[in-house]
Amino acid sequence: MMNEIEFKTGVIKPVECMKEGWQLIKDDYWLIFGIVFVGMLLAGLIPLGLGIGASFCGVYLVLFKKMRGENIEFGDLFQGFNYFIPGLISTLALIIPAIISSFLLWGSMMAIFITINASGGQPDETAIFTLFGVLMVEGVIISLLMGCLHALIMFTYPLIVEYDLSGWEAFKLSARAVWKNLSGVVGIILVEFGLGLLGYIALGFGLYFVLPIMFAGVLVAYRRVFPGPAPAQPNFYGEGGIYN
Repeated sequence: MMNEIEFKTGVIKPVECMKEGWQLIKDDYWLIFGIVFVGMLLAGLIPLGLGIGASFCGVYLVLFKKMRGENIEFGDLFQGFNYFIPGLISTLALIIPAIISSFLLWGSMMAIFITINASGGQPDETAIFTLFGVLMVEGVIISLLMGCLHALIMFTYPLIVEYDLSGWEAFKLSARAVWKNLSGVVGIILVEFGLGLLGYIALGFGLYFVLPIMFAGVLVAYRRVFPGPAPAQPNFYGEGGIYN
């Protein structure tokens, strides 16, 4: 099946996707808000982010049902744990680099403290400045790396839910589709950042209120890229591609 999954390119319009995402969920917003909130809570409670994949799969399973016009229930979220293993495998693409990055940053900070202690309270300003510079550069590089991985994994969880792919297969297909739609995916991430910033500024914890729109907007983008069994309008799409 994996070799037969086609994807489209040049079809993501970030603002339109978020608007359509809102239209998708608005009549069940508070139920979906509760589902997303509990999903994020579960993802945070399981150590090392090992439950992120299952929680995200549960959220997308709910949104797929909503997109098909089916009734959704709060308990649908927990069906995401049927995909715990593939969700975990795909999430390792984020977890492992995050753990390695944490150790690198921790090592750099320890180097700063050791340098200060070794100087007997009179640190070498040049050495300290250099170490802080290294720490800042590491932070920028790590942020860029994690941002790239976030982009590549964007369609992984919907692919797992819709096509029952393994975590590795879903990650590879998502990465290839994202690369072919890079400008649109970057636009989606920038719109998400803007929504999150507005939510935070407005209510302090307002990010939680815009998360359902973000999930729904990503699913709309996914459906444009992966038309599935019932493609949308032909003029939705640009040049095509296929996973090999």
